[in-house]
Amino acid sequence: MTPLVSALGATAAALLELSVVPLLAVGGARLHLVLVLGVVWTVAAGVQAGLVWAFVGGLALDVLAQRPLGSSAFGLLVSLGGAAMLAPLLSRVRLVSPVPLVFVLSFVNSLLLLVVYGALRAPISDPEPLRTLLPGVVYDTALAALLGPVVILLRDRRVDDSRPFS
Repeated sequence: MTPLVSALGATAAALLELSVVPLLAVGGARLHLVLVLGVVWTVAAGVQAGLVWAFVGGLALDVLAQRPLGSSAFGLLVSLGGAAMLAPLLSRVRLVSPVPLVFVLSFVNSLLLLVVYGALRAPISDPEPLRTLLPGVVYDTALAALLGPVVILLRDRRVDDSRPFS
């Protein structure tokens, strides 16, 4: 059931990211909803759910935004794979672990997309990409701080409620 929920959630997040989220841009900061929710879902539901989210969400973004097929999926697979590897290190602070993970992995994902787009299309001429990406990373991190604990608590409650009594 979790892979199906992951696929449906990633598709919905991709649709929202390309339709509603551009209206919520603050200055030059643009929210990466598929990435943020993917990191939160990976921490909450595990590596399999995260990788399904990355693949389906990345392909949905590529098809809907007419990007090179597989470019977003590649960046999300690397980023959410990193989240799955780093999440156990932050198990003591699991409720807030999406915050530092999103901060780091948003940079990783954005830089990977710059490299992939530069390889597949014309190179992107940005003399300081880190300074350009920082507002979006901060925006992503703020969303992770708001949604991360809620999603993790709801997921944990649902899993605890579905276990048989011992």
